[in-house]
Amino acid sequence: MKEATGKGTATKESTATSPRKEARSGLRAFQKASLPSPPRPRGLSWIGVVGPGVIVLGASIGSGEFLLGPAAFVQYGLVLLWVTLVAAFLQTVFNMELMRWTIATGEPVVTGFMRTRPWSQLWAGFYALLYFLQVGWPGWAGAAAGAIYFLVVREVAGPEQANVTYWIGVGTFALCIVILLFGKRIERTLEILNWVLVAAIIGGSLALALAFVSPETWVAAGAGLVGYDPAAQSFRFIPEGVDWFLIGAFAAYSGAGGVINLTLSNWARDKGYGMGKRAGFIPAAVGGERTRLTPTGYIFKPTHASMQRWRGWWRIVRADQWGVYFVGAMLGMVLPAVLYVTFLESGTDIRDISIAAALANAMATQAGAIFGGTIALMAVWVLFKTQLDIVEGMTRAITDILWTGSARVRRWVRDDVRFLYYAVLGALAVWGVIALGFATPIFLLQLGANTAGFVFVVSSLHLLYINTRFLPKEVRPPMWRRVALVAMSVFYGAFVVLWLRAMI
Repeated sequence: MKEATGKGTATKESTATSPRKEARSGLRAFQKASLPSPPRPRGLSWIGVVGPGVIVLGASIGSGEFLLGPAAFVQYGLVLLWVTLVAAFLQTVFNMELMRWTIATGEPVVTGFMRTRPWSQLWAGFYALLYFLQVGWPGWAGAAAGAIYFLVVREVAGPEQANVTYWIGVGTFALCIVILLFGKRIERTLEILNWVLVAAIIGGSLALALAFVSPETWVAAGAGLVGYDPAAQSFRFIPEGVDWFLIGAFAAYSGAGGVINLTLSNWARDKGYGMGKRAGFIPAAVGGERTRLTPTGYIFKPTHASMQRWRGWWRIVRADQWGVYFVGAMLGMVLPAVLYVTFLESGTDIRDISIAAALANAMATQAGAIFGGTIALMAVWVLFKTQLDIVEGMTRAITDILWTGSARVRRWVRDDVRFLYYAVLGALAVWGVIALGFATPIFLLQLGANTAGFVFVVSSLHLLYINTRFLPKEVRPPMWRRVALVAMSVFYGAFVVLWLRAMI
């Protein structure tokens, strides 16, 4: 692939002697433009301004919070909640640094990664592969199939129902594809659906937890946030004999996880954050109109006026991440955790059964059918919505990689990004139907989650590099954020090493 201008001619924007540093990998240099003015929301108008955070939060609730987290807590106890607190904090800082890049340039972060040497195509292929390895498996649709089966039949699906749940999973996955055909701006469609998801799931989980969870379990959850085990009366950060494949997956999906976090910058671009207003967005096939989407981004001169606008955008990012993502990620993990350990026997490995229906079945038996049905309905909605976010995010990321990296591709689709987006979506739809039959949903999710840990190890350092190398000094991250990105790489690197050692 050779980067090109809109007319298809290769660019070598340069100074008197060499290309500008952000263009040395083969991409076009930043265009100069002024930073757009930020909105100034008050009261309920904040709901319309924040948005990328709620999308990535909705994606996170269906993986770590509703599947891998409960599997770890039921088997090893709430003492592991400290992992969630550390992960959610580090991911929130990471997310804000992703959005720093997008607000300053209007580019998704993978485009920023493609600006580093040796050449853009190498990084394009590398991150496209990571997307595929992590979220190319529609395990959420498969897990939703188990909950749908329980909701209809009122019993947990076993191995003998594998064919039935496979086709339910295919139907669930196909519905995700159909929804992405409609709406003016795809990002806005996801945003609205995720506000409904987050409000319903966190609100419903809170109501059930207040009704059924004992004070002792609430105390154990609070103590677990700092790694303390009240039963043993000691700190016990990692229980003995843990399955590191499960714990590594749980750590990566405490919060969003890997490439799901990276896609936050794509959604922020399409939301129109910062320079994203100048870059354009991906419209839907039905209801959307052809729009201009620039393959590369912009940079602004850090004048007094532009820095005032920058601080206004940063105020919105803080609300989106600390107010929506961090708080929601913590509640989304703690509330299902206390419900699972209340109704399921400690030490049980629930990965061998239909994990999404395990809590529903236990609540139906112990508390009544109406509560089991409520949990099953919540599980279906959570997992379906998560699968929708993730298939859209993967399609969007690969579309942006191809759109940025290849003028030939842009000419092939006649500069209409919709044709490229839906071509990628169609290919992923075919692959998803095939991949659903490879293994159990929970195994696919663990495989993807452990890949997410590796993504964090690499991308946190890569993000630190581009934000301190290519952005103006006035908008580069402060030292404590740089340290946090390094700490994130070390934190997830430890889990990656431990699960690889256990497997070997």
